[in-house]
Amino acid sequence: MLELFAPVKELLCVEPLRIDNLVFRLHSRLTVLLLSVCAILVTAKQLVGEPISCVTDSDGFESEPVNAYCWIYSTFTVKRHLRGIPGREVAAPGVGQALDKDEILHHRYYQWVCIVLALQATTFYAPRALWQVWEGGIVSYLAQDLASPFARDTWTNEHRSRLLSYFSDSLTRGHNIYALRFFACEILNFFNSLSQMYLLNLLLEGQFSRYGPAVMGLTSETKPFERVDPMARLFPKLTKCTIHTFGPGGSSQTHDALCVLPLNVVNEKIFVLLWFWLVFLAGAGALALIYRLMVLTQPWARIILVRASIPGLSRMTAERLVRNLGFGDWFLLRQLTKNANPLVLRQLIHDLTDDYPKVDV
Repeated sequence: MLELFAPVKELLCVEPLRIDNLVFRLHSRLTVLLLSVCAILVTAKQLVGEPISCVTDSDGFESEPVNAYCWIYSTFTVKRHLRGIPGREVAAPGVGQALDKDEILHHRYYQWVCIVLALQATTFYAPRALWQVWEGGIVSYLAQDLASPFARDTWTNEHRSRLLSYFSDSLTRGHNIYALRFFACEILNFFNSLSQMYLLNLLLEGQFSRYGPAVMGLTSETKPFERVDPMARLFPKLTKCTIHTFGPGGSSQTHDALCVLPLNVVNEKIFVLLWFWLVFLAGAGALALIYRLMVLTQPWARIILVRASIPGLSRMTAERLVRNLGFGDWFLLRQLTKNANPLVLRQLIHDLTDDYPKVDV
């Protein structure tokens, strides 16, 4: 069983080089890990266990064909019976006699849960893959061997000349496109979390948008049987199935089956977790976009960040750096601060600002 989770082990490894930020990793690593584990868990449950088990009112039916029929052609519950005490008023939430005027709730989407989770994981990984292509290994080239705590061993004349030459040349052409591409990936992450909530709401017949609060509200109820259980509404554990056959005389016969769906015990918990996680991701993504816009438009924010990244850097030096570096060059330098010794970066900044005009404080 544990061998099924081997492909996602890479997402747990610590990256030797950081080319993104915390919110980006929440979308592209932690969310992909969460969705992949859930998809593998649901798939294993479908393939290894029995996703459905049905019993009928006729002794002439074997269990396997009935299970296959009800799984393929869906089961249903009766909306009128979603309220009530199981065992006294109803057999189970949604399971009871269906009249002609009753609203029938058919359940087909659970067949697609594992595929949807896998597609979601792929979609959340796409901005990361796109950024890795756009980044092109620039940070890896510039930060090579500069993360060592022993600055004297890494800050050689070769490294110093290489970085100074690169940034001096780049000042004429800038890295604005480089920075804007990262910004575009952050926008993709944000809209991806919103679109996933919208698509899941379509898949679950408009019930996902309020699924999380409804579940939390039900757990705090003193009399939960007086309300419709949202988990029983979306992922019922006990459902009905109708099988139509022809008798020996050619007349149509209808058989009722009562089906247990143990897989929905897992599904209902997965989608509660997904609701809260996607809401959290959307909020974190919105804050990340506000932060990025502030840094893009406000030089004072860039001054604060560069001083926070490199302890001991004077305000005057930071102001001279931000004043003479474009946003793209500043962003690339910010990327280096995540992967290089702060002492090395401080020396690099002093070397870069030697020829800059002083700024009045």
